[in-house]
Amino acid sequence: RTALVRLTPHALRLAMLRAVWRTIWVTLLLALSALVIVQFWFVIHIWYWVDHPPESTAFMDARLEQLRGKNPRATLQYQWVPYSRISVSLKRAIIAAEDAKFLDHDGFDWDSIAKAYEKNLKQGKIVAGGSTISQQLAKNLFLSGGRTWWRKAQEAAITVMLETIMTKRRILEIYLNVIEWGSGIFGAEAAARHHFGVTAANLTPEQAAHLAAMVPSPRRYRAGAETPYLQKRKEIILSRMNAAQLP
Repeated sequence: RTALVRLTPHALRLAMLRAVWRTIWVTLLLALSALVIVQFWFVIHIWYWVDHPPESTAFMDARLEQLRGKNPRATLQYQWVPYSRISVSLKRAIIAAEDAKFLDHDGFDWDSIAKAYEKNLKQGKIVAGGSTISQQLAKNLFLSGGRTWWRKAQEAAITVMLETIMTKRRILEIYLNVIEWGSGIFGAEAAARHHFGVTAANLTPEQAAHLAAMVPSPRRYRAGAETPYLQKRKEIILSRMNAAQLP
């Protein structure tokens, strides 16, 4: 005859508590394992892109999906060109406009981040960002456009990976090849041809400054478009370009 074990209420509560904690620990372990696998996936891609150009990015894929929602046959204009075939003027213009301390920081410009935080706090909404070229590249390569805390944390982690694995020159080279410069226009070569009918190598300082001025809102401007904002922004960038240090 099988003996029945009767648990006291106290013993029953302890057993249930142990089961709950066991479930919590297993869940945390699985979540941590998944997180490690995801980070390893990022690292593998970054290592591969040290010597190979990205065929696409998360941001490109998202934009193509949006475009195909309106036109199922839509395509992106994207042509990779090596660093040597991108105008020095464009390199200087982008650094002057987006990340003047590019060669000096380790992926994060803490002064710019602090200033952006103060400005956003004063306005009560996000009106400024302090992202470096490395941070922007991390987001474009792998992430969505959301502003959740976990996405920002992942962006920071990927930025560290980029700065650790890649040279500054490679980071800038990929950045210039994958950022958007118009609806479905990605990279310096496609941008130069679309907006000015020249190659990326032949961009003049004025044309380079124009493209750099477009970066924050690239889909707002048609080819050859000129606005008071763009003109003012171009003049500021042109005045700073000679001081921009290149990798």
